[in-house]
Amino acid sequence: MLGQIGETMSERPEGIEFASIERRPPRPTTTMTLTRNGENGIEVLLGLRADTMPAFPGFWAFPGGGLSRVDSTSVHELPQLDGEHAKAVAAMSREMVEELGFAWDGEKLILVDLESRRKVIEDKSNWLPLVKSGKIPCSQDSIKVISRRITPPFAPVSFDNVFLHLHAGEKKECPQFDLEEQTEFVDAMWDTPSNIFEKWMRHEIKVAPPVVSLLHTFIKMIAKHGNNIEAISAELSFTKPGKRAIWFAYGVEVLPVQTATLPPATHTNCYIVGEPNRDFILVDPAIKLREDMEKLANAVDRHGGEMKGILFTHGHSDHLADWDLLREAFDVPIWSSKETAQTIDASKKAVVSKIITDGELIQLGDIIWTALHTPGHDPGHICLHSPAGLVAGDMVAGIGTILIPPHSGNMEIYVEQLQRLKQLNPHLIFPSHGPIIPLPQKKLNYYIKHRGLRNQRILEALQEGLETIEEIAIKAYEDTPNAHPGLALDQTLSHLMSLRRTGIVIQKQNKWKIGEN
Repeated sequence: MLGQIGETMSERPEGIEFASIERRPPRPTTTMTLTRNGENGIEVLLGLRADTMPAFPGFWAFPGGGLSRVDSTSVHELPQLDGEHAKAVAAMSREMVEELGFAWDGEKLILVDLESRRKVIEDKSNWLPLVKSGKIPCSQDSIKVISRRITPPFAPVSFDNVFLHLHAGEKKECPQFDLEEQTEFVDAMWDTPSNIFEKWMRHEIKVAPPVVSLLHTFIKMIAKHGNNIEAISAELSFTKPGKRAIWFAYGVEVLPVQTATLPPATHTNCYIVGEPNRDFILVDPAIKLREDMEKLANAVDRHGGEMKGILFTHGHSDHLADWDLLREAFDVPIWSSKETAQTIDASKKAVVSKIITDGELIQLGDIIWTALHTPGHDPGHICLHSPAGLVAGDMVAGIGTILIPPHSGNMEIYVEQLQRLKQLNPHLIFPSHGPIIPLPQKKLNYYIKHRGLRNQRILEALQEGLETIEEIAIKAYEDTPNAHPGLALDQTLSHLMSLRRTGIVIQKQNKWKIGEN
């Protein structure tokens, strides 16, 4: 029997082998930090990414994109592009035409004529001949590299991003951006870094984490240098990236930890929950390696404030820590649900000192988090909710899927809890695996619909006279040919057990059929 209470449980079914995950090299990308002098000081330009975008939908971000073959060719054919980051400048110059209608001639931004812009949007390879013919200006003058970041390992695709900076001069000299011809940005704005940062802190807008970090740096630089953009840009250019907090929302920092979790995920997200330099907790510090322990300890030191406790969302092994390593790094109380406490206490190496109950309020600085007991995936599963969003544990995933263990989980309760979370309409979802979920309602609706459709396919298989779990699983997963056969059997059993509990199906020995009621 899988995962009795008091045992260290895992959602990975026993006896199922998974192929090793090989991460591809990061894809080269670039973004542009455009600044100008506004009435209230230096302003930056951000665009609101459409909900249809695969990365950061609904987030405010810098314009930018991937480096292509067109950009490689441009470096060799345009003498004005030179140096280590010439390809990034070419890519960014092309992307600005597509996304904003802007081009840089070395002295000022200009608005590209509509016909030329449409040609570039239609086919990016048109950009180079238009530049060579003089229809679109392109200059590297005054464009500086101010940072470089690589996507954290929780993301399915990794990007190696070069951040460029260009100061466009006075507001009156800048043309109005044009968003009509493209689909990436649905809105854009010029505003001061402090105004944008304050809106983000109040959870009024979503801002991509690298942008949050750079805005914060700009605010500090403006305090140091005033509105001297040359001094700010020069200092940014010489600042090494270092280790920075990954903030998707104010008061929530994510720290990926290497774990043996369900593929394609390779990490469990640990969260520092609480405002910087105020009271905070750690959620799911599932450290198994000393290097991760040291990274987490350094992040805690950087965060500042007082750690009030360590909370585990549930008792699956990819969420729990090596207790010796955890104790070496942090001497604070452990928090969990009553059910998870039994799992932790059974390890005989750790004791839960605070039982978290449904509806309990946790005050961290000025932010109040509500604990939610959300069984289904696991009997003791806990989420946390505040205006910042939902720390969701294994209720949903940013990559891959969520399994409902047949003998320790409960499919119908899990779906009920998904419905409950949907009613909260969270700002963001912070899952335990994969990237943060920017469109919570879309994700929760998908999960609820997906489980309902799987239930329906299983019922159709039974109506066709299929009786064994092997036959039923093949029929139920016809629409998912790449599903792992072992996981398909496992989840088919979870659905069947749920249907049996609700009286819809019956089981006789190893055969299943529609109930007679």
